[in-house]
Amino acid sequence: MEWVSAIIQGILLGGLYALFAVGLSLVFGTMRLTNLAHGDLTVLSTYVALIIVGSGAVRFNPLYSIPIVMVIMWVLGYALQRGLLNFIVQKGDVQGVIVTFGISIVIMNALQEAFTPNSQRLPVGELESRSITISDQLAIGWLPLIIFILAVVVIAVLQLFMNQTKMGRAFRAVSDDQEAARLMGINTKHIWAVAMGVALLIGAIGGVMMGIRTTFHPMLGSDRLIFAFEAVIIGGMGSSWGTLLGGVILGVAQLLGSFAFGPAWATLCGHVVFVVILALRPQGLLAKTVTA
Repeated sequence: MEWVSAIIQGILLGGLYALFAVGLSLVFGTMRLTNLAHGDLTVLSTYVALIIVGSGAVRFNPLYSIPIVMVIMWVLGYALQRGLLNFIVQKGDVQGVIVTFGISIVIMNALQEAFTPNSQRLPVGELESRSITISDQLAIGWLPLIIFILAVVVIAVLQLFMNQTKMGRAFRAVSDDQEAARLMGINTKHIWAVAMGVALLIGAIGGVMMGIRTTFHPMLGSDRLIFAFEAVIIGGMGSSWGTLLGGVILGVAQLLGSFAFGPAWATLCGHVVFVVILALRPQGLLAKTVTA
């Protein structure tokens, strides 16, 4: 039963990883930009929630801050892409990596200066400890379950957006052939900026839920970035549901590794599973040729 519990907890953890990873996949699929600042931007959204929650005379539940943080991060993503990243998108992969790495360093150091390197937490009261008891040895926490359901809902909404809206179809057109999209009258610079805004909007949900589920600090961005990359690559570039599958596989590998060998082995076991899947199926498990 303990193995079953570890697997279930790993699946639920995968939902959190998927919330980090979907935005990264969307940006890469839409504009072929490897955004090394994605993890730090996600952590930034967590600190935005921390500011909002603690800014009033009466502290309120961090869950209520999610819509506000989503709007703020969408605006930031659009402005960042339109004001800076659009100028380097078509100049090659190396330039994109260098610039986003620089943004990552700036965000990380700015957060350390503003909030110190100390760990923080977004408390939600009783929700942190409530669980569904299935047996004496098996219980499912409400908070991890809510996060997983939220990840499924977010991906489903993103799929509908990509397949059923004019903007979503423009995303896919730009992803398939940027030059042809321009000839059809699509403003690719605007589409790229909207894509970055949507990516950070989704990342904001993951960031706030991360801050609720566990502690966080300014140096956490690199870890989130690695897990996001692994989830995207395991699932397959361009597949939103594949990203969820990749997150679940990564989470299960980490929790089983922690159960079998100890907590210190959790991250390593996830990396090992990632390398094995990458070697056996480098295109990912559910790879697609489009971003949806």
